[in-house]
Amino acid sequence: MTSANGRVMVVAAHPDDPEFLAGGTVARLAKEGREITYVIVTNGNKGSSDRGMTSEQLGPIRAEEQRRAARVLGVERVEFLGCEDGEVEDTRNLRRDITREIRRWRPELIITLNPHRTYTNFPGWHRDHRITGRVVLDCVYPLARDHLSFPELLPEYEPHKVREVYLIQWEQPRLVIDITDTMELKLEAIRCHASQVGDFKTVEARMRNRAAALGKEKGYLFAEGFDHITVPG
Repeated sequence: MTSANGRVMVVAAHPDDPEFLAGGTVARLAKEGREITYVIVTNGNKGSSDRGMTSEQLGPIRAEEQRRAARVLGVERVEFLGCEDGEVEDTRNLRRDITREIRRWRPELIITLNPHRTYTNFPGWHRDHRITGRVVLDCVYPLARDHLSFPELLPEYEPHKVREVYLIQWEQPRLVIDITDTMELKLEAIRCHASQVGDFKTVEARMRNRAAALGKEKGYLFAEGFDHITVPG
């Protein structure tokens, strides 16, 4: 893990992505004193199998669940971009909005989703995840860095250079982070997403098994995996 005691931004597609995919790492960074901001791209308003639930009802429910989960992990703030769930596109507006948030909160480290689809890496199946990851990388370099990109953001949002990116990675991760001490916080935060978690015992077992598998090679009881990028330029 990076030794700098700087700001961290987690950019995710949906409410609950940070907790399910990186909650132990987020909690560990918060315990180390890092200032953490979530940027959630969609409103999560399609994520329900309840035939009595509407998109209009679900969006606010998931936003409040995300705020509660973030508090459990020690996250300072949660920003929502409000895109439609399942309809994220790589547009100028989205690139501008993510660039704005990077310039606003000025993180040294960004944690985000993986832009690649692989069939044994379940987070990579969702199109919103892949598109979000790709857009974030484009914003990190070069859009957030260059003052001639999105000139309408100036002078309020000055250019900013991100130093590192962690991409969620379940298959042969290059960076494995020990979350043994924060696994219970991760699970407590996941429990906040009641609209997404039916049988919590089943979810808990799946999360523990995944974290144990990721930690096994390094000798950690529980871990999360990432690809670690040092930003060029």
